[in-house]
Amino acid sequence: MGTEDSPLAKESFDKEIQFIRMLVLTSGAFSRQQFAERLGISVHTFDKTLRRLKEVVSSMQQQIPQEQSKEFAEALRFRYYDSTDPLLLFLFRAKSVKESESQRLSLLLSALNEQALTAMELLDHCCGCLPSDLSLPDEKTIRSDLKYLEEVGVIKKEPGARPYRYRIQDDLVRSLTEDELLDLYDFVDVMATTQVPSVQGYLLRDGLKKQLIRGHVDPHAIETFLYKYHYYSRILDEAHLFTLLNAIRRRCKIRFLYFSPKIEKSYASKNTNPLFERETDGKMQKTLPLKIVYDHQYGRWYLLSYGREGIRKYRMEGITQIDEEESVDEALFEARQNALVEKMRYSWLIDTGRPVTVRARFFNPEGSEPNFVRERVLLQGQWGEIVQEDEHSFVYVITVNGTTEIKPWLRSFGSSCEILEPVQFRREMIAEWKEIQAAYESV
Repeated sequence: MGTEDSPLAKESFDKEIQFIRMLVLTSGAFSRQQFAERLGISVHTFDKTLRRLKEVVSSMQQQIPQEQSKEFAEALRFRYYDSTDPLLLFLFRAKSVKESESQRLSLLLSALNEQALTAMELLDHCCGCLPSDLSLPDEKTIRSDLKYLEEVGVIKKEPGARPYRYRIQDDLVRSLTEDELLDLYDFVDVMATTQVPSVQGYLLRDGLKKQLIRGHVDPHAIETFLYKYHYYSRILDEAHLFTLLNAIRRRCKIRFLYFSPKIEKSYASKNTNPLFERETDGKMQKTLPLKIVYDHQYGRWYLLSYGREGIRKYRMEGITQIDEEESVDEALFEARQNALVEKMRYSWLIDTGRPVTVRARFFNPEGSEPNFVRERVLLQGQWGEIVQEDEHSFVYVITVNGTTEIKPWLRSFGSSCEILEPVQFRREMIAEWKEIQAAYESV
């Protein structure tokens, strides 16, 4: 289920995303107090969040014997290599819907799994099966649930007159043989792990896995590819991705609390009691989102937008508590997007600074055929061109907005790359390589 459909408070979801991000980065090395201070929450909130996440882990690992259960931090480190399921997936499972909605939707789907039913028949089924401590739904609630399930493609209306009957939309998986289902699962597994965005792919993969297990497929046959993309931020930040894309689609301004990567804190709880209101390290931002950019090199998402200061750039890992504001006129939105496109014409990634022309000499590897250095430059060098070439080397030229973003790429070629121009950039690279060399001098 996408985040734009989530009825839960966005702040709560933000907190658990930041909680998991730090748990992964620190490998559980922080004390409770250090962890709470770094997140900008109380120790009590830390304990409550940890309990909630432990409950989620337990619900996912019901098949594991009690004596093998682990603390959450230990389970996290253990599962990192043992399972290919990403952490965001179980957060989506736990947080996409409220507990009452989760129980009701489960009952609806289990009833529809047996036969096609009308809304009133499903209402009777829910009222007869829900626990006594939960309030019973009315017809309007059930019809709203059915509309939601139909929109996300889980169920479909059968043709015919009113009252409409609904059934599970599983024609595809039911029509496939076991081998075909395994092939489809393997394809989705590879694509979800290697492409961006991934959350929908992981949710589809999860559904296919359950279908295979129901068909008594050997679990070892399902876990063929034990690998995953190692940037947790990339997947965790997808929790915001579709909310922001939806705002761009609707030309809506947004308001959010932003924590710059340069400051120590990465989260702050909402203060609902004015007596306990306090200043946070985050800054409230109001801006018009224009574009989302993904950096493959560092596994980061960026939001590019237009605010009072002009074009602004935000790392998505620092965005919390997003709220949509008013929409803007279509002509104004188009003008802002065109201005951004013009500013980014020579952006290696998102830099909108002054364009400079970079000339670099790449040396061909000795005795290597094919020439992997040249192939990589042609593949990753964007709009740059090879302007001069001989048997030993070739010269590559590109105009980019500043040298900051292209520098890591050029540096990654090591001794196979020499910066020729601009002179100041060449001096910077020489100084950096001397610093690296000094770190490896004999002691």
